[in-house]
Amino acid sequence: MATLQIRIDDSLKKQADTLFSSLGLDTSTAIRIFLNASVENAGIPFSVKHKEIPYTLQEAVYDSRFQKNLYGPFDNAEDAVASMLED
Repeated sequence: MATLQIRIDDSLKKQADTLFSSLGLDTSTAIRIFLNASVENAGIPFSVKHKEIPYTLQEAVYDSRFQKNLYGPFDNAEDAVASMLED
């Protein structure tokens, strides 16, 4: 029997422990399930991809990068910041 050691963030470990416990598993068992499924599928047993960005956010990022459709109620950055700081 081999031992596997990994380093992960404490918060992630706690969240994973809580999740797996709610499923009736401990984290070691969940990891063994993942490894077995990976071997059985000859790869990662789920799709690995970037999280899909909502279209409106995607448009906003595009607009900001290419300086398009940049308008608003403020004439300059100072006015916008002042508005955010108002009570």
